[in-house]
Amino acid sequence: MIKKLRKINMETAVFMGIIFYSMTILIHVLIISGIIPFTWVNGGRSESFATQLPISIINLIISIVGGVFTLIVGRNILYKYKRALTVICWFFVVLWSFGFIQQLFGTSFEKMVCSLILSLGVISNVRMAIEKR
Repeated sequence: MIKKLRKINMETAVFMGIIFYSMTILIHVLIISGIIPFTWVNGGRSESFATQLPISIINLIISIVGGVFTLIVGRNILYKYKRALTVICWFFVVLWSFGFIQQLFGTSFEKMVCSLILSLGVISNVRMAIEKR
């Protein structure tokens, strides 16, 4: 499995990561602006927009940080921090894998749209994590 993932070009993995974080940011901006109903996300458990707003803002911040991190890893600027970069990549793999599992138990929107986007994020972060630096 790891050999197959290593066949993915690192530039492709970074591009997939940027697409993933861009789509995640877009979804949360659409939720905050009210275009996507708040009942479509968070498993439909948010009772009001006021309870969904902080969740979307936190996810938006995490996505921005993840996108910046992906750009840093993709450019391989910080060679002396290669172990830390790998640990952070694996952290994102675990985080997005857990999120993927949650999406499969969520609303129809989460199952059909968000789970596909999260699978893209998991694959790109696994590829960046297994990179030999």
